[in-house]
Amino acid sequence: MIIYLHGFDSTSPGKHEKVLQFIDQDVELLSYSTLHPRHDMQHLLKQVDNLIQRAQDERPLICGVGLGCFWAERIGFLCDIRQVIFNPNLFPQENMAGKIDRPEEYAYIATKCVANFREKNRDRCLTVLSRNDEMLDSQRSAALLGSFYEVIWDDIQTHKFKSISPHLQRIKAFKTLG
Repeated sequence: MIIYLHGFDSTSPGKHEKVLQFIDQDVELLSYSTLHPRHDMQHLLKQVDNLIQRAQDERPLICGVGLGCFWAERIGFLCDIRQVIFNPNLFPQENMAGKIDRPEEYAYIATKCVANFREKNRDRCLTVLSRNDEMLDSQRSAALLGSFYEVIWDDIQTHKFKSISPHLQRIKAFKTLG
């Protein structure tokens, strides 16, 4: 099973979910509101836990794009499943002012996860970054995440990461070897 968390402006099923089915037929899209981050956190934790409990998969995976990565990394850690994140928005409180409600809640959530959670999550998250990300500083993300997780650089995609296909084999290996 792959649990997919969309980016900020993509709340409907789309291409990524279909492509991820090449790795696992069971792809579940989870949506979140962006209006109430603390409620989103509780909602996503409950939904992911329910999916894991129902799943027949011994190695479920949570995958996020953009803002979905903010959640996928934390929820995956808290639910003890591996994560794959594409162009993670690690600082929505800084770069999404005017687009999201309650940006201060993202800052609060970022500090309230388990202390040193990335160290405890070491090697359980695969990070794919675009060198051509026009929205986020991918070098900053690499500097923050690179000592904990494998970072794969993509030289073609932009922030929205329209094609994840070139990375499917690596994602499949990451999921399978979990």
